[in-house]
Amino acid sequence: MRRRRDDDRTRSVIRGNQALLRSNAAPQRLRFAVRHRIALGRALQAIQRQVRPHLAASGLAVTEFAVLEALYHKGPLRLGEIRDRILVTGASTTYVVKKLEERGLMRRKVYAEDYRVVLGELTAKGRALIEEVFPVHVNLLQRATAALTVSQKRDVSRLLRILGEHARDTIGAHATDDD
Repeated sequence: MRRRRDDDRTRSVIRGNQALLRSNAAPQRLRFAVRHRIALGRALQAIQRQVRPHLAASGLAVTEFAVLEALYHKGPLRLGEIRDRILVTGASTTYVVKKLEERGLMRRKVYAEDYRVVLGELTAKGRALIEEVFPVHVNLLQRATAALTVSQKRDVSRLLRILGEHARDTIGAHATDDD
């Protein structure tokens, strides 16, 4: 019963916000904040629709590819670092790492200097797969973003970094080296 009331309240708030956004009373910056969020989400979805079939044909989900790609470019990483780089929860990271281990694409090993730390690293089979998949992935990303010039891509990257830093600062989150 309580969940139903919460769902009803949520729907009511959403309807109220939608009405506010459609009205002239909504401040322009509120409308732009929502529009920017929608535009970012749709752009990401469109890009993922372009790359996902190739990854699937290679036997990889997007998050599995992200783990392999991080290990390929950064070398062995702590599982927490992998989590931060692929932007999923710790439980999801553990699940993905376990699946990749079962397929022989990566392995976990204890960090020699601190036995409490577990590192993830590519196996030879994982390295061979990412070396095969990554160049095609980059070409698909280039095709998906070809509507922008190199200068525009730089501007978008710079602006998204600023946006991400500000959003993290408002909740007290930390950035990764790649942000």
